[in-house]
Amino acid sequence: MSETEAKLHDLHDALAQELLDRIKSGEATTGDLGVAAKMLKDNHIECVPSSDNSLGKLMEYAPVFDDEAPATMN
Repeated sequence: MSETEAKLHDLHDALAQELLDRIKSGEATTGDLGVAAKMLKDNHIECVPSSDNSLGKLMEYAPVFDDEAPATMN
């Protein structure tokens, strides 16, 4: 690993740790959460909702849409 690659690796780790610390402490801002979400997306980290993970629990509060209902225009 080159010196530049090592520095980028360290920077990536430091950013991930800082974001994780802020989120766990409850001090994360909306901006912090946005950066964390983008970092996950950019690194191809995905989560499938299930009954035993946080995304699945969050989905319990999502509205349910009826795909069979006709669309209306107001």
